[in-house]
Amino acid sequence: MFKSVLIVCVGNICRSPMAEYLLKANVEQRSPGIDVASAGLGALVGHGADKHALSLMDERGIDMHLHRARQLTVEMINVYELILVMENGHVRAINDMAPQSRGRVHLLGKWNGNEEITDPYRQSRAHFEAALSAIERGVTSWIKYF
Repeated sequence: MFKSVLIVCVGNICRSPMAEYLLKANVEQRSPGIDVASAGLGALVGHGADKHALSLMDERGIDMHLHRARQLTVEMINVYELILVMENGHVRAINDMAPQSRGRVHLLGKWNGNEEITDPYRQSRAHFEAALSAIERGVTSWIKYF
């Protein structure tokens, strides 16, 4: 059972915050005290979540309005037991940044055929809906590990 998980994408305003807040909502009652956070490989530091992401999460009763993007650091990588990412390139980037992370970095879609989740940034709401659907599948597949 993992006690801490960091979810990573690129900008930390679309995919990783949606996954962070969904995972928090799903594990809160089941396993209180789990540390769930998110960051970006090229974060738009200080920016809030994208408007489409906010809208879709609002529709699910999840408030992400306080989210602010933050940059991934080696220190973060060292602290979290599990790091979930959206694309295979993110696994490589994190392993290159912190070789000691090998074995702790996995695709959010690992249990769904190693599904990668396409970045909806600057795309239509439909792209965000598709990304969120994949994120929901990924989150559901990881729940049993918390």
